[in-house]
Amino acid sequence: MAKAKTTAFFCKECGYESAKWMGQCPACREWNTMVEEPVGKKGASVLPGRQAPLIKSRPARLSEISIEEKDRVTTGYGELDRVLGGGVVAGSLVLVGGDPGIGKSTLLLQVCGNLAASGQKVLYISGEESLKQIKLRANRIGSMAGDLKFQCETSLDHIRDTIIEEKPDVVIIDSIQTMYREEISSAPGSVSQVRESTSLLMQIAKGEGVTIFIVGHVTKEGVVAGPRVLEHMVDTVLYFEGDRHASYRILRGVKNRFGSTNEIGVFEMQQQGLTEVENPSEFMLDGRPQGASGAVVACAMEGTRPILLEVQALVTQSNLGIPRRTAAGTDYNRVNLLMAVLEKRCHYEMSRYDAYVNIAGGMRMNEPALDLSIIMALVSSLKDRAVDEKTIVFGEVGLSGEVRAVSMAEQRVNEAVKLGFEACMLPQICLDKMKRTEKIRLIGVRTVREAISQLQ
Repeated sequence: MAKAKTTAFFCKECGYESAKWMGQCPACREWNTMVEEPVGKKGASVLPGRQAPLIKSRPARLSEISIEEKDRVTTGYGELDRVLGGGVVAGSLVLVGGDPGIGKSTLLLQVCGNLAASGQKVLYISGEESLKQIKLRANRIGSMAGDLKFQCETSLDHIRDTIIEEKPDVVIIDSIQTMYREEISSAPGSVSQVRESTSLLMQIAKGEGVTIFIVGHVTKEGVVAGPRVLEHMVDTVLYFEGDRHASYRILRGVKNRFGSTNEIGVFEMQQQGLTEVENPSEFMLDGRPQGASGAVVACAMEGTRPILLEVQALVTQSNLGIPRRTAAGTDYNRVNLLMAVLEKRCHYEMSRYDAYVNIAGGMRMNEPALDLSIIMALVSSLKDRAVDEKTIVFGEVGLSGEVRAVSMAEQRVNEAVKLGFEACMLPQICLDKMKRTEKIRLIGVRTVREAISQLQ
């Protein structure tokens, strides 16, 4: 009699299962993603991924489905509500990922305090910290009021029983890589455990109408550890970005079934925890040099929010055979493309110079509207002539040296007016479609040469 096979190979990207190892996954066509995992069960009577639903569902017509305002609950943080699409949706499954020490647990603990204070019943389950460690962090953040309970547990079967017994409105799972199901013989954090644990939490969220936040660790590539199917199963995926040694954090939504994925939330890490930054443009321009060449204020859009930021460039004579190029906060290849446009269309010998481009403040922006501001910063540094500090610049640059239109130009101009800027350089085609205003001087340009002529 043949011995029963106790291991199988799973794809980390899509969860495809195979009896043998393969270099390329037949399902998602990714290479070197197959990992070996145990498949033996500890006396389980139900196959993994086939658990019986907690509540038997029945088909319903659209006319029978009601949508009420109470289905969305505000978290107490306008920045987080903006990224979520207006608040937390009841019965949703939200994945929050980020680097170690970035502030994921701190943010969710503060959200728990706000939700409990507003009348929600909250359960915080930690598989990484003891109750005393959680209380020490809670004391640093501030007082916690309302129906808020904590539990240290890693068994999903025990957690399911606790949720059904306590019937909370919101549950925090910190983190999914520490949770395990007893029916799966592999170690916590493995592909099998993460997939089956998330499947069980999804059934609890949908069946019981409980909102569940899941904390996920990230790999060195910056994606959530575990199978990629984890991100497909949840309703919302949020990434907490930023340097753990810097004070500012950016919360970005990369998937959201209930709202836009173009919005971001900005937070600042302080001694008492995370606080909202309601006006990111103000802190991005804080400490801006006065009268320095190579510094230009640009306006980028993140969803519906205009953000003013400073583009810095340093162009110096190169002593190398191949000039050095560096881009921090923006696309390196885009900077090379713009420098080629300057050399071909404006006859600047950029191949003789080293160039360093930086987005001040630690934010990363790849919007094409930054093209014209990068061009102006490079030429400003090359000529050592400062751009007027009360002027903002935005516009997309084409390979022929033309300045092309960008979206939401009027909102960008209004943000500049709000922060006291006196002039705005923008594409002429955007200027033709806008309503004229006397609050700011608008400079329309059609080509890169016209824009550079403003430095003369």
